[in-house]
Amino acid sequence: MQTVKEIFPVLEMTCAACAVSVESILKSADGVQDAGVNFANQDAWVSYNPQVTNPQNLRKAVQSIGYDLIIEKDNQQELKETAQKNHFQQIKKRFTWSFFLSLPVVIIAMFFMDMPYGNWIMLALSAPVVFYFGRSFFVNAWKQSLHAKANMDTLVALSTGVAWLFSAFNTFYPEFWHRRGIHPHVYYEAAAVVISFISLGKLLEERAKSNTSSALKKLMGLQPKTVTLIQANEEMTELPVKQVQPGNLLLVKPGEKIPVDGIVTEGTSYIDESMISGEPIPVLKEKKAKVYAGTINQKGSLRFTAEKVGADTLLAQIIQMVQEAQGSKAPVQKLVDKIAGIFVPVVIGIAILTFAAWMVFAKENAFTYGLLSAVTVLVIACPCALGLATPTAIMVGVGKGAENKILIKDAESLELAHKVNAVVLDKTGTITEGSPSVTGIFFDNEADALFLQSLLLAMEQQSEHPLAEAITAYLRAAGISAVSLNGIESLTGKGVKTNYQGHTYLAGNDTLMIENGVATTGRLYQQASDMQKQARSVVLFARGQQLVAVVAIADQIKTSSKEAIEQMQNRGIEVYMLTGDNQQTAAVVAAEAGIKHFKAGLLPSDKAAFIKVLQEEGKVVAMAGDGINDSQALAQADVGIAMSKGSDIAMDVAKITLMGSDLNSIPRALQLSKRTVATIRQNLFWAFIYNIIGIPLAAGVLFPVNGFLLNPMIAGAAMALSSISVVSNSLRLKLTKLS
Repeated sequence: MQTVKEIFPVLEMTCAACAVSVESILKSADGVQDAGVNFANQDAWVSYNPQVTNPQNLRKAVQSIGYDLIIEKDNQQELKETAQKNHFQQIKKRFTWSFFLSLPVVIIAMFFMDMPYGNWIMLALSAPVVFYFGRSFFVNAWKQSLHAKANMDTLVALSTGVAWLFSAFNTFYPEFWHRRGIHPHVYYEAAAVVISFISLGKLLEERAKSNTSSALKKLMGLQPKTVTLIQANEEMTELPVKQVQPGNLLLVKPGEKIPVDGIVTEGTSYIDESMISGEPIPVLKEKKAKVYAGTINQKGSLRFTAEKVGADTLLAQIIQMVQEAQGSKAPVQKLVDKIAGIFVPVVIGIAILTFAAWMVFAKENAFTYGLLSAVTVLVIACPCALGLATPTAIMVGVGKGAENKILIKDAESLELAHKVNAVVLDKTGTITEGSPSVTGIFFDNEADALFLQSLLLAMEQQSEHPLAEAITAYLRAAGISAVSLNGIESLTGKGVKTNYQGHTYLAGNDTLMIENGVATTGRLYQQASDMQKQARSVVLFARGQQLVAVVAIADQIKTSSKEAIEQMQNRGIEVYMLTGDNQQTAAVVAAEAGIKHFKAGLLPSDKAAFIKVLQEEGKVVAMAGDGINDSQALAQADVGIAMSKGSDIAMDVAKITLMGSDLNSIPRALQLSKRTVATIRQNLFWAFIYNIIGIPLAAGVLFPVNGFLLNPMIAGAAMALSSISVVSNSLRLKLTKLS
């Protein structure tokens, strides 16, 4: 069955139980295979069969329980932000009016409770607060009840509604209580202030939640809105980036951002690719070079052909990865969601039991105290703090990772990474640079060095051998200019040969030298042999039958590798190196990098099998690699880590992608996981403690001991502050310095 996975922003959610309700209604919809809803970032992901259902049907299902989905693909993020801004303004307006109307009610209730017509004034001021500015609670509670569901709105509607109606009855019919010798108390201030405090809590929550997704907004801001299109007649027009098609010829001017992925057809410029690679040095782009959306053009103008547009660009994939990670659920969150789903009915049950207990055991004013305590239980209990504990920490953690060039694909990997006690590293491209580079050129006579380098450059720049590219790059970087050559002879598998100023020059391997009678003795040749033992590739350079220079080439270890490996080992993490290279080369690289455990000559399946053995020994394994040959091992590992300069397959399989070549990002990612999990545990602890302590106090458990009875107004303030404290604690992760 063909399925489609899409992400839709959800509107009108007010608490974690709302997310549970939306998720369950989506999962029960026809054609839906699976779905998930994240309350913190207000997004839902849905896997569905497009032949059975469509986004319109999904939206209708969600609307039936009082929420909404944004299903429009164009400007989806803008629509979501607009809706969130409008929602924020509504909450702000609701809080402002509620606060100013509630203030005189509180003053009368606390200081002028015996003033004439005081109850009637409080009734008039509190009615619009509860039933107009707080109407959304009652509307949503009713919609939930139609589907046999309950959420925080149910609690608020019940608590404020019962408190206000009870007070109104006492205002209209005070003699009912007077005949029974009881003073008819009113709780208008409790109902009004609960609405005000909850509105304040929601106001601060909305502001905090918008901060948690700032990393995603920064990524989205990297792509320009418009592009310059070059038409067939060379006429240039400005076009929205969404209308760009593959094959379009585009112009990017100095200082502009690259709009889509493509290939340069004309021009030369340096481009700042730090967004992708993490490297601060701009990269030279010439004809046939690839350019990526979101990167910044420096001084020159470039013409390039659009290759990947829209959701296919590397930037779009990065955004989607961050978005999916921020919307995914850690294993602990799945448990929290189940708790939130049953939390509200349980609290209603406790409120009923509280009322019944007062009616049975209280000696006087049983009904009044029972009703007041039941109302307080309904007010103080809230699944929001519990529901926000994990997703807010995950969102901030993922955002913090993105700021540090660590892209985390799902919440599970972020939660699991702190348990890693074994890290397996691929050699080529992970520990090493992944491409050969010259480590040194040694001459028989230093006086000839400049001339020989100019001649060697002229020969190697016409060769197609990979080592020739390394030599050419090295000499050009050293400022060497090539002499003019009429031509060279390429000898496949051996090297190159040319004649210059009456001499024959050879550049290549041992075989080429021996075939041409070059002497294989002497200091220079011994130096070449020693370098080969150190796992260096060697290019020999001869004039006639005399060896005049030796070039040492190696896939050098990254400058960050040794430091990162030492750092992980100091933290008690075992580090292993796996490679398909030969034993000698592997031993040299392992020794240079400070790795004690390594295996060489491995096939892709061997790498995965080795990781499985470590897992069977009880280790939690992270695997870092960059090639297609690493994909099987990355999938087998508990936490797969891909290097961004590697293959697309490796990045698809891995749970974490490092946007750069710095291996120090691995211990940073493990440290980020540790800090994020600690934050989740702190949040859950305080959320549970709050409810464990608050609900019994609200029920009146201390009343028989010392006469203490919690005021519903104080309960509402405590409930709002619990959610704010959880979000604020998660936002502390933003201040974490990863080292």
